Amino acid sequence: MSDVETQDLVDTADLVERARSGDGAAFAALYDVFAPRVYRFFRFRVSAAEAAEDLTQRVFLKMIEQLPNYEQRGIPFAAWVFRVARNAWIDEDRTNHPSVSIDDLVDSAAEADGPDDLAAAAIESEQLRKAIAALPPDQREVIACRFFAGLSSRETAAQMGRSEGSVRVIQHRALAALRRKLPAVDRATGAESQVAPQ
Repeated sequence: MSDVETQDLVDTADLVERARSGDGAAFAALYDVFAPRVYRFFRFRVSAAEAAEDLTQRVFLKMIEQLPNYEQRGIPFAAWVFRVARNAWIDEDRTNHPSVSIDDLVDSAAEADGPDDLAAAAIESEQLRKAIAALPPDQREVIACRFFAGLSSRETAAQMGRSEGSVRVIQHRALAALRRKLPAVDRATGAESQVAPQ
């Protein structure tokens, strides 16, 4: 573990203890650290940005409720946060209400250079979603935690109840499977080619 990671753990542990004691500024700091990561975790799973925002808020409301009972047991706090997030996602998935926000469509259209770019981005996004959805559940979870939520291998391992080595193997297999499933697109020419696993 690097000095920066060690310092981050110490800072987070201090913030957690202060937040458990009712320090609102410490909870706000925890929110600032984890909200963007939790949002990305959900944004990967839902089609509407508003749904990801709602789920993120639910996680932090649960944190407020459960933080007084949190105990440091050698598991990174981030893993605890993402366990709460994962449970919120499971609850949401049980009552799945797929929707696409008009604001999202307008924002996507405004950000694109033109109709061709918008169409290409939509196709690529859909291909990626389908390829990830076709992965086994443990591989999907690792991809979500590592790349969308930004968790470290250690945090992902703790959140999933696995070893770091196991998480790295699962990640490697997931990325290899995605390389096999997704065509590589040369953005300069628009030509597709199948990527060989590395």
